[in-house]
Amino acid sequence: MKTEPQIKQLPVANRTVRYVSIADVNGVDQLPFSLRILLENLVRQAATRGVDTQAEIDALLGRKVGAGLSFYPTRVYGQDILGQVMLVDMAGMRDAVAEAGGDASQVGPKVPVDVIIDHSLQVDSWASPVARKVNLEREYQRNAERFAFLRWCSSSFEGVRIVPPGKGIMHQIHLEYIGKVVWMDKDAQGELAIPDTCVGTDSHTPMINGLGVLGWGVGGIEAEAVMVGKPVALALPEVVGIEVKGKLREGVLPTDLVLAITQRMRALGVVGKFVEFFGNGLEALSLGDRGMIANMSPEYGATAVYFPIDERTMDYLRMTGREDAQVELVEAYAKAQKLWRSAETPAPVFDTVVTIDLDEIRPCLAGPRNPEDHLPLETVPSAFVKHYQEIAGRPLDPKHVAPVKGEQFSLHDGDVLIAAITSCTNTANPVNMMAAGLVAKKAVALGLKAKPWVKTSLVPGSHVTAAVLEKAGLQPSLDALGFHVAGFGCTTCNGGSGPLPEHLVEAIDAEKLVGTAVLSGNRNFEGRIHPNVRAAYLGSPALVVVYALTGTLSVDVTSEPIGTGSNGQPVYLRDVWPTSAEIAKAVEGAYEPEIFRQKYSDLFEGGEPWDALAGERSQRFPWNDESTYILQPPYFEGLSREAAPVEDIVGMRPLVILGDSVTTDHISPSGAISLGTPAADFLLSKGVERRDFNNYTTRRGNHDVAVRATFANIRLRNRIVPGVEGGETKLMPDGRQMRVFEAAEEYLRRDVPLAVIAGKNYGCGSSRDWAAKGVALLGVKAVIAESFERIHRTNLVGMGVLPLQFEPGTTAESVNLDGSETIDVPALSQHLQVSGRIEAIVRRADGRTTTVPLIIRLDTEEDVDYWRHGGILPLVWRDYVSGKSEEHVSHSAKRIQPEVGGPQHELPDAMPGSEVPSASQGATLG
Repeated sequence: MKTEPQIKQLPVANRTVRYVSIADVNGVDQLPFSLRILLENLVRQAATRGVDTQAEIDALLGRKVGAGLSFYPTRVYGQDILGQVMLVDMAGMRDAVAEAGGDASQVGPKVPVDVIIDHSLQVDSWASPVARKVNLEREYQRNAERFAFLRWCSSSFEGVRIVPPGKGIMHQIHLEYIGKVVWMDKDAQGELAIPDTCVGTDSHTPMINGLGVLGWGVGGIEAEAVMVGKPVALALPEVVGIEVKGKLREGVLPTDLVLAITQRMRALGVVGKFVEFFGNGLEALSLGDRGMIANMSPEYGATAVYFPIDERTMDYLRMTGREDAQVELVEAYAKAQKLWRSAETPAPVFDTVVTIDLDEIRPCLAGPRNPEDHLPLETVPSAFVKHYQEIAGRPLDPKHVAPVKGEQFSLHDGDVLIAAITSCTNTANPVNMMAAGLVAKKAVALGLKAKPWVKTSLVPGSHVTAAVLEKAGLQPSLDALGFHVAGFGCTTCNGGSGPLPEHLVEAIDAEKLVGTAVLSGNRNFEGRIHPNVRAAYLGSPALVVVYALTGTLSVDVTSEPIGTGSNGQPVYLRDVWPTSAEIAKAVEGAYEPEIFRQKYSDLFEGGEPWDALAGERSQRFPWNDESTYILQPPYFEGLSREAAPVEDIVGMRPLVILGDSVTTDHISPSGAISLGTPAADFLLSKGVERRDFNNYTTRRGNHDVAVRATFANIRLRNRIVPGVEGGETKLMPDGRQMRVFEAAEEYLRRDVPLAVIAGKNYGCGSSRDWAAKGVALLGVKAVIAESFERIHRTNLVGMGVLPLQFEPGTTAESVNLDGSETIDVPALSQHLQVSGRIEAIVRRADGRTTTVPLIIRLDTEEDVDYWRHGGILPLVWRDYVSGKSEEHVSHSAKRIQPEVGGPQHELPDAMPGSEVPSASQGATLG
């Protein structure tokens, strides 16, 4: 049945706004709320632009999983690492279009773009009243060139807003201020209310799903396509419904719930799916709880983890100081569109239903290397014994100690080196932060202190969190234990933990100790937290404080003393753990709308150091060829105006052969740049001293550094070189062992294409596009894996790297690959289609051949289009130089935000059209 779009009038807050109604669409009541938002997007395309989306609407209403949808997000949201890389590419695109004779002025965002500078902070100073000031100064010293580039972008690209350093973490700022839930479009007919939707250049973007905003993480490459008016090519996902029952027990914190859900969702398998919560138990989950659960979406592998709009949403909007008119709009629109959930709302129809009983959740940690490694709290000491054996390759010896020069203590295996209250996952939740402060207050009252070898830090996700800890009278106790505010940004779980004292590092290295970290983050991947931390565990902020007191994972904090009080008596966890009533009282007394309004009134102002970076507005960026931070990108070099025909891939050599759950950190690390790595050697050759290396994260605007970081993780295990840890491989057929980058360089000189072989969940973790860009620049033409994480697979396609998946029952092990083979992918032009099947030929060193059936993981027609062009950037460039980019704009409109303070987005041509140009083959990078 044809869906006839209806534009209706909605009276709200002394005005009338228009909206495209989906309330009367047949079958909408059975749809999960997340799919209702996709439905509105499709119906609106038909209503306002005359685009025929009926086939896509029918596929959605018929729940044809895998059917291709075109989704136009309202806006793009990013951080200074991937957001900066995205904008570097856009600046490079302007140059490339101009040099090809095109109109460079047309290159720019067609939708609003916000970039939050939050991923550059490091904990250089800690346990000090001046830590916050020192760390912000160091952040500016290290990153002034990067920040100046971002300032140029805000003045030279219309519709780009930059939030300066020191304001907080992007996802918490998103929840507390930037997310609108309902957005307004303005056109010649008036105002049009639409759902607030976004894609973000950070994998934890789904945190905003907790507020009822549908958004998810993409790589910077895909975000660039959205910026210039292209849709997200989305394969209709399965939707897993999670029914919530019961109530959390006394003593259990939201982090415990989130880590339990993470374990369960990973076991269930939700990669590429939507997850949506329902049931009357949702009343027991605060907005802070919902944001935390949604934040961990990439740890599940889910695309989005959605919570429908309800009274909890309204309470949060009011508490965070949103304007009354905006709050009224959200409620009226959600109810008119059947986007509102209440206790009486019938449950939608889900593809799978899972029940979570809150009564069953218990305190826990997760580690030593993955967020789904769930550990009931009482099992932590015994679990560490097993983890130690796996990491060190020998049994744990309690007598193994490392004397520390100049100190009265020695270090042991399992000692906690870093205890960090960090990450928007936790600091955005009032219950978590009040609980940590109350633990500190009780501990200080009993005379407890943090162990002297523990590096302690508190990095709130926003200025609001710091203000409420002060208001509640809890910050002085946190200070007394070394948890001074060290800044506002994403630190420890992003690899920004900063240095450990040198005498501790010397002791650890001398005895090869397995040091640990406990952090309230969302990531604990190998090599990420700190080079000297071999095992990292996630836990609630309150447990971070507890482990700072014990100083080791060898103590069972549920039954053994966590320290000795000033009276000489043992202190137990029960002595410092707050009750839920105490936590609720602290929350109620500290959080109020005026604090949010005050702290966000100057969000876009950075003061003197920020103002000093302001430069001249210009159409083209003045690149500095000697810069080690920002370089003109190489992706447009040698491009032809027309894409070339599809050719077979012949003679690929395996560059690396990897196991299961290889993360984007393994592929493109985010932590410290260690001496002896290709990136370190390059920086030293450019005159950069070791103390100024910064980290891999901040160097991604320079492709010469970032490509050398690819497969340079110090914990990488490549089966071509068994028993070796780090970024090593063998050059074939020579058989010489060398670093991955140097081997790839030699293969490029020999004109040998490369392949990456991997197991399950290849590319899990962050959304970083450099895990695909670096692979492409190394000369990799295909990645063959048992399965892919969604974002990374999309990024590979976006860079012109072909993702191929083993058929069920076939693995790298069953094919018996060791790196000496060559691999052909013949007849590619005949089989190139959505989810096509193809057979690869493996040629052994002894002359034997094996045929391996593979699935071509191009999941939508747009995927095929992008890959045939050699990636998204070549396709977009060809559109611009041919004038096709203007075909993506169907009318002139201005997209605006409700007036709640801060600069407003006003963009011409904000509503992209639906045309996707026909494609032919373009050269891939490398």
